[in-house]
Amino acid sequence: MNRDWTGYALRRAGQAVVVVLLAYVFTFVVISVLPGDPVTATLRNPENGFSEEEIARIIAYYGLDQPVYVQLWEALSRFLVGDLGLSLRSDRPVADMLGEVLGSTLALAGTAFVVAVVLAFGIALGAQYLPRPFGPALRAFPSLFLSVPNFLIGLLLIQLFSFQLGLFRAIDADSPTATFFAALTLGIPVSAQIAEVLIANLDHESRQEYAAVARSRGLGRPALLVAHLLKPSSLPVVTVLALTVGELLGGAVITEAVFGRTGVGSLVERSVAMQDLPVLQAVVALAAVVFVVVNLVADLVYPLLDPRVSLQAGPERGVAAR
Repeated sequence: MNRDWTGYALRRAGQAVVVVLLAYVFTFVVISVLPGDPVTATLRNPENGFSEEEIARIIAYYGLDQPVYVQLWEALSRFLVGDLGLSLRSDRPVADMLGEVLGSTLALAGTAFVVAVVLAFGIALGAQYLPRPFGPALRAFPSLFLSVPNFLIGLLLIQLFSFQLGLFRAIDADSPTATFFAALTLGIPVSAQIAEVLIANLDHESRQEYAAVARSRGLGRPALLVAHLLKPSSLPVVTVLALTVGELLGGAVITEAVFGRTGVGSLVERSVAMQDLPVLQAVVALAAVVFVVVNLVADLVYPLLDPRVSLQAGPERGVAAR
């Protein structure tokens, strides 16, 4: 198993690296190579106030006077060593700009992830074991959470817990309490997907023969859940958790705008308004890296949790091949 898992891990890691590089190449082509040369157009815009010396330095840095393949090679070379380029607006390293706001977004996304998992498991277990009418009512929560827009949840939480109850100050968006409610805004829609999968799998596992045998032997519902139902029901959740990372990253942009937080979302908003293309390219590349790494971790953990998973390379995804 160890040797097979090591080979599987190396294959998946190689595929992850290829995906990240292809994502970066794609964003480079879209932003830098399509007709119109948006980078040069931004530099030559009189409203931006660049001097000829500054324009020449930035053109030399990005290799805009070189063939496309040279520009791409230089961009990839910088990306591999963590050099994300220079901002066309502030003339600062993009990596420094991201570093200043990344901590706030990671705190928001990480807290939202925990909130989503706790909320999803609470809903799923309550739907499975609470008596009527509470159990059936909880089964409707995932659909309700998915139907309410993210920004509306945020506005309702601000109105209730900030303006009416005064539990946090809306102008102090980075405080721990405000961060929690922002994470709750982001985590509620994400929890719906996790809860739906967990509810369906708990229903499925509870109908299996081994569950009926355990009940016939006098095993109580809590012991049955912990000893027999929870692990097999939770395995598919690992894949769903990895897929929700993209929703957390996308939702963070809206949530930060609603709560007035300074993070990657606000940086993207300013960069779009100012057409700061290197910053946008760096954010897309960073999102690709985070998404691929999280899914890689899920792929590597899944076979350790379920020995039935095939580790052989094939046309199907490793974690899905049985």
